[in-house]
Amino acid sequence: LFDTTRARYFAEAGLHRVVLEMRLPDPTLRWIADGRSYFFDLDEAKIEIQVTDESGKLDLNIADEMTLMTFFQGKGLEEEQAQAIAHAIIDWRDPDETPMPFGAEDDAYRSADYPYGAKDAYFDTVAELQQVMGLTYELFRELEPAVTVYAGRNQPNAAYASADALLALPGMTPELAEEFVAQRHTLPLGDPATAGLLALPDGTPVMAGGGGFTYSVRSKATLPNGAYGLLEATIRIGGAAANGRPFVILRWRDNENT
Repeated sequence: LFDTTRARYFAEAGLHRVVLEMRLPDPTLRWIADGRSYFFDLDEAKIEIQVTDESGKLDLNIADEMTLMTFFQGKGLEEEQAQAIAHAIIDWRDPDETPMPFGAEDDAYRSADYPYGAKDAYFDTVAELQQVMGLTYELFRELEPAVTVYAGRNQPNAAYASADALLALPGMTPELAEEFVAQRHTLPLGDPATAGLLALPDGTPVMAGGGGFTYSVRSKATLPNGAYGLLEATIRIGGAAANGRPFVILRWRDNENT
């Protein structure tokens, strides 16, 4: 228990290292927030960090019907199921009570014995997606890493998107997405010399930029005896929180998986 607690605080130190790196004035020196791994030692702990800019995820509040359907079909859903879930998501977040052709407003929820109806307002958290009619917990767990409520854009930013999130882009397949991410991880995207070296399936060049100040961080610290601490957090950098820190924690998880 003592070792696990120490490792957990080493993992939290990793989170603070992320804030330091992402606040460097020179953008070419900052860590690249596209999910690639960074490693460093702190005392006897070995720490592995992945940082993902939230603009690289699919925004549940902004993505249109076609983008949602493209994403769901890329994840393996049949067209009818993808359309039904896309429509249900739009009905959940839009302010009206008129259902999409394959969606679900209050009447549909009541008919299916849900204790609530459509929210008719934006998603406040990604976890809220579990309340949308037609979404199983297993499907939610599949979608969760690639979606957000903080991007503020219709499509994921390909400069930072995971292979899963890239499936929301036209013409992208799982194989192409994996190849794209593997190639991107070999490039220092902040370096102007790499401009134009990456391209989407339609030929559109991909360059770093257009990111935000909100990041998902995965920090794992491992001690020599194998004890580890793992945390996953979404943070917003900038200004000062009430506790004086230069970032705000939006989501936090401890030791949920390896």
